[in-house]
Amino acid sequence: MTDPTRIGTTPSTDTVEAVVRGQLAKALGGRRGMAEAAVPTILFTVTWLTRSNLNLALSVSIGAALVLLVVRLVQRSTVQFVLNALFGIGIGWYFVYRSAQSGGSEQEQALAYFLPGLLYNGGYAVVLAFTCLIGWPLVGFMVGSITGDPTAWHQDKQVVKLCSRLTWLLVAPCLLRVAVQAPIWLAGNSGSMDPDAAVAALGVLKIALGWPLQLAALASMIWLLSRNRTPVEPDAAPA
Repeated sequence: MTDPTRIGTTPSTDTVEAVVRGQLAKALGGRRGMAEAAVPTILFTVTWLTRSNLNLALSVSIGAALVLLVVRLVQRSTVQFVLNALFGIGIGWYFVYRSAQSGGSEQEQALAYFLPGLLYNGGYAVVLAFTCLIGWPLVGFMVGSITGDPTAWHQDKQVVKLCSRLTWLLVAPCLLRVAVQAPIWLAGNSGSMDPDAAVAALGVLKIALGWPLQLAALASMIWLLSRNRTPVEPDAAPA
């Protein structure tokens, strides 16, 4: 096997699978990180469905994220995932603002809140798929970030193949979200579906296809990782 990496600072990491598992755990933030990403959306959806007040729904969503941020700061733990949620809310609010400026109704503004998520998932899927198609799967760079050489992993076809499979597993949830939610969003905006019903459906689907789908993808990745032991240390041989 060629030497795809040179590990100098993490000698205890001896397989690509171990590297990727560790990096995925960091990227997702564990149960708490995923909950922090989901709570603001849940509160936005519930508030909109029960009160039909867009400003109130946005305020409750932002307020919850700020509370989570304060808790993180008091505990002196990473605020990355709360800030990610706040950033997402901020982008959603901007789209709502633009819809209001163009004369959109409150229902249209509520639908605008979900547009950034659709665009993000669509763009993310395209980028990840492109990295696989050109033979430089994104997950490979996770390996490179640990080994200190961002591209040496590409010298080993076995590592590239594994990282491609893992990257496609990250693509799948994004494609599914777009495939399910985009028709509803378009129907709500075109008037072929009641806008309130479309907002309700999008809110429920955003939650249902959020962290549960991400967990399913993660479980698939863990299963795939558990099947192989691809060495990342020089002159190592598969177990």
